[in-house]
Order: sequence, then structure tokens, then C-alpha cells
Amino acid sequence: MASAAEQLAANINFSSLGKAEELKKRIWFTLGALIVVRLGTYIPLPGINPAEFAKVFGKQAQGLLGLFQMFSGGAVGRHAIFSLNIMPYISASIIIQLMTTIIPSLEALKKEGEAGRRVMNQYTRYLTLILALFQSYGIAFGLQASGVTDPGPFFLVSSVITLTGGTLFLMWLGEQITSRGVGNGTSLIIFAGIVAELPAMIAGLLEQGRVDSSKALLVPLLLIGAVGLVAFIVFMERAQRRILINYPKRQVGNRVTQAQSSFLPLKLNTAGVIPPIFASSLLLLPTTALGFASQGGGPEWLQTVNFYLGHGRPAFMVLYAALIIFFAFFYTAIVLNPQETADNLKKQGGFIPGIRPGERTAEFIDKILTRITVLGALYITFVCLVPELASSFGASLAFGGTSILIVVSVTMDTVAQVHGYLMAHQYQGLVKKAKLKGSKR
Repeated sequence: MASAAEQLAANINFSSLGKAEELKKRIWFTLGALIVVRLGTYIPLPGINPAEFAKVFGKQAQGLLGLFQMFSGGAVGRHAIFSLNIMPYISASIIIQLMTTIIPSLEALKKEGEAGRRVMNQYTRYLTLILALFQSYGIAFGLQASGVTDPGPFFLVSSVITLTGGTLFLMWLGEQITSRGVGNGTSLIIFAGIVAELPAMIAGLLEQGRVDSSKALLVPLLLIGAVGLVAFIVFMERAQRRILINYPKRQVGNRVTQAQSSFLPLKLNTAGVIPPIFASSLLLLPTTALGFASQGGGPEWLQTVNFYLGHGRPAFMVLYAALIIFFAFFYTAIVLNPQETADNLKKQGGFIPGIRPGERTAEFIDKILTRITVLGALYITFVCLVPELASSFGASLAFGGTSILIVVSVTMDTVAQVHGYLMAHQYQGLVKKAKLKGSKR
């Protein structure tokens, strides 16, 4: 028989959204913030020659610039003030997480709860500023070679200040969305950029099918394949391995707690979208550098390497798959520590049936985690390599596995959070009704 909470969750529908005033305010705030983000992608940097910049960008659209173009929602192609987008903040967050496993003081801060989290957030902001300054200077310096009407120190300084300020503004706006809106602000900003480019990408595919009769059948197959890939991602993202945890009967003071059972859920894809983002960045960085180096001719071997590391090439896909699998295991080991999980279960009196608490429990969790991470890594690799194969048939980079993973994951998380607000609102209504009935007696 279903519990009261399960019955309540089953009866929740989005028609009750009109009665949840707080949720409506959060949704409107989120939409307004995302509109501001989109407007910023159309404000160009001062001193840019659009025609010259379009030529430079067209030659490197499949490299690192293409990745930034995808995440920024077209801001890079329009040389806008939000060209860096929120990527320096994401990089800084990942670097701080990685450093917690190396630096004992940061690991201690992580265990201090809310106070430690605030300090680590401050460190992340400082590192975001440093990364944004370096990246904006690199962009400004590269633009001086071509695409700038009046190169010089003034252009460098103004571009660095503008691009860095745009990133810091997006970082602040993402935090505001998280606290005052619905969903994770950073993820929603990237989500908005990717979704904004999808209509143009679909229109381009349809135009290819209209102009080239040989691709007339291929275009609908690509669109159907994309829908099937989304359904597959949803299924795999919801998959989890649940480990049964038993809690024995305990006496706390004069109160005796009954024996209870719960589950430790281990997601199939614990690392999320971090592996493909890291793999793409590391692989496209040398590819972009080789592309710039081979523009002026260059040695023949350099052009050969650049050719084989292009999108859809076997060498690119092998390296891409290897990096995704590596980062899937690496980041999962950072996010979920089996020894720490086993220690927490032991402190709370929980145990896995048939497994001794402590070291044996940690080994059991590590064994299960390794097995599901193998499946998760293969799943992410498959999702990211299928669009690479499709790119050889003319599919856009917007069909990239990373972008599809981000869109699906953010959508699922945001819907789950809206569902949580609706459930809380319905609980509040039940509590008010219960109080009114109690007062009438």
C-alpha cells in the first residue's frame, strides 16, 4: 500500500501552479534573468571589425571557439561582451573541487558545513576572476592580429575589462537565480545559450535537405535520431543502483527508535557532464592552436596532425573517448568517497546486510561504484561519439553530445525542483486545513 507522501506526490499536477505564488515569482525572476543574459550576447565589443572577425571565426569554428560559441549561445560569433560566458566560473569550481583532494586545509573547509562552503565559494570567485583575466587577455591579444579597427593598449585594456566584467556579472546573476529563482543558475545560463542556437541549427539542417537532394532523407533521420538520443539520456540519467541500508533499534534517552531500512542511491552517471566538458576542452585546445599555426602554411606534418584531429576523424574520436572514460572515473572518485560514506554509515549505526561495517563496507561500495561507473563512462562515450559520427554527414556542432547532455540534465533537474516546490505548497495547504479543522473542534 502506498504511503501518504507517495499518494500526495502522485496527485500533484502543474495545474496547481496558479496557486503557488512564491513559485510563480521565482519562475518570472528566472525568465527575466535569462532574458538579460540573451540581450548581453548581442552587445558587441568596441573596436571590432565584423567582416574581418567573421573570416577568422569561420576558420576556427570547429575548434575551441566552436565550443565557446555553443555554450555562449552565439555570443562568440557576434564578438559580444558575454563571449566568455560562465565558463571561467565552471572551470574555477571544478579546480577548487579537485584541489580539496590535494590540499588538507580545503578538505577541512569542505567538512565545516555552511561556513566552510561560504569560504570555498569566495575562493571560487577569486579564481574565476583570475581565469577570466587570463582568458580575456588571450582573446583580446588574438583579435589584434585581425578583426580590430584600432589595435593597441587601449583595445587590450578595454576588452579585458569588458569580457571579465561580463563573466563576473553572469557569475553574480547565476547565484541570484539559484537563490531567488528556480533551478541551478549556472546550469540554466549554459542551457539558455545552447537552446537559443537550436532553432538556427534545425533550420540549417532543413535548408541542407532542401538544397541538396542527396540529404533529403538524411535530415529527418538525424532529427529522429536526436529525439531517440534524448530519450536514451533521460532513461540512463534516471538509472541508479540502490544499496539496502538497515538501521537497528536504538534507545536515545527515554526514547526508543524502531529498526528502519533505507537505500543508498548510486547514480549510473555520477560524474554528470563534467567528463565530456573536460575532454572537449583538453582536446580542442591543441586543435585550435594547430589551426592557428597552420594558417600561414606551416610544415606539412603540422597540417597532417591538424587534419587527423578534426571532428569526425578516427584519431579525434579515439582520444575523445579515452579522455571521457578517464575523467568519468577521476571525477566520480572525487565526488563520492566510499571510505567517507562507510564511516558516516557506521557513525549513524547503519549497515549493509551481510557486510561488516567499516572497511568491508567501503570495499563493497567501491566495488559497486566501479562497476556502475564503467557503464556510466561507456554511456557518456556513446552519447558523445554518435553526434561526432553524424557530423561527417553535415550535422552541426550544436548536436554535440555535451550540449544534449546539458540540456536534458538541466531540464530534468529544473522540473524536479518545480515539482518539489509544488509538493511543499500542497503540504502547506494540507497543514492549514488540518489546523482549521482542529480549531473547530
